[in-house]
Amino acid sequence: MIRFEEITSRNIWPVCLLEPFDEQKHFVAKNVESLAEAFATRNEGNNALPFAIYHDQELVGFVMIGKGTVSNEDESELIKNNYSLWRLMIDKKHQGKGYGRQTLEAVIAFVRTFPLGKAEKIWLSYEPENTRARDLYRRFGFVENGEMCGDEIVAVYQL
Repeated sequence: MIRFEEITSRNIWPVCLLEPFDEQKHFVAKNVESLAEAFATRNEGNNALPFAIYHDQELVGFVMIGKGTVSNEDESELIKNNYSLWRLMIDKKHQGKGYGRQTLEAVIAFVRTFPLGKAEKIWLSYEPENTRARDLYRRFGFVENGEMCGDEIVAVYQL
């Protein structure tokens, strides 16, 4: 069973050492960079919830959920007013075991508790060539809405 744990002094360095396969590295930021971004986002009064992903007692990945601004100048109302699946990475040793799917299920269930306030949607973005992620998100009902976040395709899930 997948569960999320807050990042603490106990797990921060193991989380930072998780990594995808080499050919996936350009699809996702390093976890240490994501944690720095979460820290800065929270210091600015905005919302970022970084979590370690565990399967039973084993650390298998990292996820970061946000709500509201991601501090881009030209962000849309969708971005400003809804939850985001900001990061999702499963360590290369744990891919192919269904943990990405289980994590996505857990993210949706968590967001439906509205931990950062009400919203209507979850949005995410991915590189156009990341077809593996695209296919996973589509299976869960994320729909591309024609927006881009930088060079990434935006897809939306209706809560």
